[in-house]
Formats: sequence, C-alpha cells, structure tokens
Amino acid sequence: MTIKKRNLVLLLIVTFLLGATIAAGSVLLVENGAMGGTVKVSKKNYEYYERLSKRYGKLDQLYDEVTGSFYKKPDEEKLATGMYKGLIAGLGDPYSAYMTKEEYTSWTDSTMGEFDGVGITFSTNKSGDYVVVNTIPDTPAEKAGLKAGDLLVAVDGKTYGTMDTFSAALKGKAGTKVTLTYERDGKEKDVIMKRATIINKTVDSKVLEDQIGYIKISAFEEHTADDFKSALEGLQKKKVKGLVIDLRQNGGGIVDAGLDVADKLLGEGTVTYLQDQHGKKQYLKSDAEKIDIPYVLLVDENTASTSEIIAAAVKDDGTNPIVGTTTFGKGIVQSTGELKDGSALKLTTMQYFSPKGNVINGKGVKPNYEVKNSKKDKDDKQLAKGLELLKAKQ
Repeated sequence: MTIKKRNLVLLLIVTFLLGATIAAGSVLLVENGAMGGTVKVSKKNYEYYERLSKRYGKLDQLYDEVTGSFYKKPDEEKLATGMYKGLIAGLGDPYSAYMTKEEYTSWTDSTMGEFDGVGITFSTNKSGDYVVVNTIPDTPAEKAGLKAGDLLVAVDGKTYGTMDTFSAALKGKAGTKVTLTYERDGKEKDVIMKRATIINKTVDSKVLEDQIGYIKISAFEEHTADDFKSALEGLQKKKVKGLVIDLRQNGGGIVDAGLDVADKLLGEGTVTYLQDQHGKKQYLKSDAEKIDIPYVLLVDENTASTSEIIAAAVKDDGTNPIVGTTTFGKGIVQSTGELKDGSALKLTTMQYFSPKGNVINGKGVKPNYEVKNSKKDKDDKQLAKGLELLKAKQ
C-alpha cells in the first residue's frame, strides 16, 4: 500500500500519539487503528518523516485550517508560493529571495542588459529601505526626475518585502503604465511612468583633457567585461597617458564580470576571497597581465557590491589611488539556482573580503583621497581631483 508523503506525515503524528512498533530496523505503522491497513517503512525513512513532521507539522495544520475555513476557496498555487517566499523572508536578508518562474525570467533578462521596465537601479540602506542608486540615461525613470538617494515606497500602491518582488512589479510590458511612490526629503510623491524597453549600456568611454582616458562603468552585466575591454583597447590606440575609471553610483551586478575587469587592472594575486558560514574560504585571483597605464578609481556612497570588490583590491594593491567617498558597504554574494519547475532561489551564501582580509560588508571601502561632491557644485570635484593626480604622474 502506498501513502502520499503529506498523508504519511499526518499518519506519523497519530502514530507518535498511539505508539509504533519498531523492529529489525523498520517501523510498522497502523492506519486508522486497524492492522488490516499498514505501511512498512525503513527506519531511515521513519526518521526522515519524523523530522519532516516536527519541522512542518504546524504548517500542515495551518494549511488545513486556511483551505478549510477561509471565507472563499484559496488559490493553492499562490498559497504554496507564499510559503516558499515566507521561508526565505524569515532570513531577514533583503538580498535573498524565492522567485517564481516569471520573476526569475524577468531577473535573468535584466542581467543581460535588456528588459522592459522604467530604468531604476536600487539597493537597500541600513534601515532596510529601497534606495535609488542610479537611473539609466534616457529611460522613463530619468525623464520622471528620479534621483540617486530617493527612497522607493510602493508600486501601484502596493509595498513589497524583497528587492526582487519590488523590481518585478516595476517591470512589465513596454507601453504599460505604472505608478511609483517614492520619498525625497521626507515627503512622499507619486509619479506615473510608461514602461519602455531598456537597453542598458553599462560602459562609456571618451578622451578628456591632457590625453587622459575616461571609462564609466554603470553596472556589471553579461557583456560589461567585453565592453570594458573594447573601450580600454580603443583608448590605448589613442595613446592616452592616464585613465579615470568611474565606478560611482555603480550598484554592482555579476561578480564574474567585475573580476574580469579587475584582472585588467591588477597584477598576479588575489582580487578577493569569499568565506561561508563554516569558515571555508574561496580565493579569486588575477593573472600577471595588466594595463601599463596609471589610473585613478572614482567611487562614492552608491558604489556597491561587485564594484566594491574592485575598489578594495585596488586599495590593497596600493599602486593607483581611489578618489571619492566611502562606498556603500555591501560585501556579500548571492548564489542563484534554478529549480525543476523554472522557479529559483537567490541566496546570500558568502561574505567577501579584500585581499588583505579587510571587511567590506557594513563598512565599505574608504578612498585614499576623500572628496565630496555637493548638489550645489557646478564642477565635478571628484573627477577634478582624479585628473590632478594623473597629471602629476605625467
């Protein structure tokens, strides 16, 4: 006789109350109090179902109560999704999330650099608020006046408990409207935007005064490393004498893309090392090949995650200076795995450190030269300081 796992869990609960016969490494379970219907389970399986009962017995009781007593018939698929999301929400980590198949597809598309949405990059601050890191140029968000530092409150009047669900709510078919509630200077405002197809060009380059090259990296996505390499080669052909690499308002992204960029900037050695809850370390290294042009790294308080890996490694290397303000302080890494049904789990699995073992998470990377830009400044003081340092090396 076969019993479904869920029914067997319920059966085990009854068995614990009535007692069970254990012999020869197996368990004989009595169904409905009659010896005529029994299921023989191995001791190993019995122990497994015992753990299952202790862990999820209350959940099963709640499930039965909800499905049997709610004033209308619940959507069981939504209930299941809520259970999965609730489990991950219990971590209290805004960067970990269970994603449905649709949410995972949307998230994956955004890392490829093209998606339908409004063009906002955001993270969380120390209070757990969603804060705008930057807006992608020429997108609905930029045109609507959203700025770095704005707090994101709701989408179409609804709040969301994770960054991924908030981000998924902002996205949607190009041409559809969405209302975003945000807070600036303590006041909430609503703005209606029409979603568009966003093509996020993450690397931009040009030649500045005195033959100094400039590369701006706004995020680390699928093609960022290749685009950085192309931009670098283009500037080298123009015989630039120095290089400004601008990571300001870069909220991070794909770690591998950041490591490929770091590999161009650093000699042979450790770029960063990761450590899990068990203390196991994983070292990520660069090879001996690197650019032979002096450079300056620009950072600010919105330089986060993957960008901070590069900043920390450059600072520990000590050869090229960092200019700006202390970075955001997100020194943790998420691993994402797809489940059989197309849904996925994004989980914070490790913390990363600078090559010398300096903590980044919650602290950030302090620049060698602290220079602040204010809203009143017409000139970019941070860029000016970077150019000054490079000119001094010529």
